[in-house]
Amino acid sequence: MTAARSDLLRVLEDRAYVYQVTDRAGLDERAAAGPLVGYIGFDCTAPSLHVGSLVQIMMLRRMQQCGHRPIVLLGGGTTRVGDPSGRDESRRLLDDAAIAANKAGIQRVFAQFLSFGDGPSDALLVDNADWLDELKYIPFLRDFGAHFSVNRMLGFESVKLRLDRDQPLSFLEFNYLVLQAYDFVELARRHDCVLQLGGSDQWGNIVSGVELGRRVDQRELFGLTSPLITTAGGAKMGKTARGAVWLNADALTPWDYWQFWRNTHDADVGRFLRLFTDVPLDEIAGLESLGGEEINDAKARLATEATTLCHGAGAAAAAAETARGAFEDGAVAVGLPRFTLAAADLAAGIPAFEVVFASGLVASKGEARKLIRGGGVRINDAVVAEETTAITAADAPGGELKLSVGKKRHSVGAVSA
Repeated sequence: MTAARSDLLRVLEDRAYVYQVTDRAGLDERAAAGPLVGYIGFDCTAPSLHVGSLVQIMMLRRMQQCGHRPIVLLGGGTTRVGDPSGRDESRRLLDDAAIAANKAGIQRVFAQFLSFGDGPSDALLVDNADWLDELKYIPFLRDFGAHFSVNRMLGFESVKLRLDRDQPLSFLEFNYLVLQAYDFVELARRHDCVLQLGGSDQWGNIVSGVELGRRVDQRELFGLTSPLITTAGGAKMGKTARGAVWLNADALTPWDYWQFWRNTHDADVGRFLRLFTDVPLDEIAGLESLGGEEINDAKARLATEATTLCHGAGAAAAAAETARGAFEDGAVAVGLPRFTLAAADLAAGIPAFEVVFASGLVASKGEARKLIRGGGVRINDAVVAEETTAITAADAPGGELKLSVGKKRHSVGAVSA
């Protein structure tokens, strides 16, 4: 493969964002010729995006850093339909009030990663409800439906997955591919958008948009997808025992966000620094070459850089200092996540496994019991010997106790009346 001429494609490839491109040479030539406009769509299915969307957000950031204009397309319209991509069952349909609330929640995170405004490389925030809500069904079918082959649509991965597992695929969801393709055409008409980016599960939808633009408007459009990001252990990125790693601070604290990155597997440190931070590549090469205990310095750097992008430098520094106190000093650090212990329950004595479960650091009481049996739980830095050991007020001097699960998960139990 020849070296990219454009800064955009070179940066995306050097940092391992690229999985497939519809026309690599054509996109490279277009990006080298001058600023272009590209977009990624985000449906409003939850009040916050999570780390699974972070590669896409970072690709928009890379576009802007290279002098191009990114568009954040919120799916106020398509959320009413539900994207079948990557799912083996139908998404729960949301009413308009829930979609509006989710939209308000997720759009806050983009201001942390992108600069919005009217300049040539300033980001735009657009909602596809602006045009999808106005479509007339029969004219839309007549003008655009003829450009889609059902035979071909049945071969797309998002459709095959559902059919191969004998799961129902509603006609409503089947329309999603057509609507996403139309989004690309509409953005090209309104904003001269020529590039759609997305995850690898969006390839069929993106290609359909590229082809639709060529057929109805004779436009040259491009698509680029990123690979599915998994951890070195094979787990899907952003999934933990405690649930999704949300990007909004009201859904997941900056401390917990910092901790997620600090807990990165050794083998993932370099890759995640490339994808999720702005650390220069030559510096990353030095960090990922660290071995032994020194790799923890690289993990802390990853955690602080990633948290700075999402929550700001102040929150990242506070989380790093809290971690230093919890890991090195053994103190009950002020910034650790907290949970409540009732004074009346402590007076009677609470079984240790119940305290661990109440902290939220584990997914089940069974996991709590197993960790204690393996010597993996400490209260105030003392190993808990038995899963039924009674935790009392004496374990919470000053109204607080420090709970540690393994070496990296910590929480503070605060006594309430």
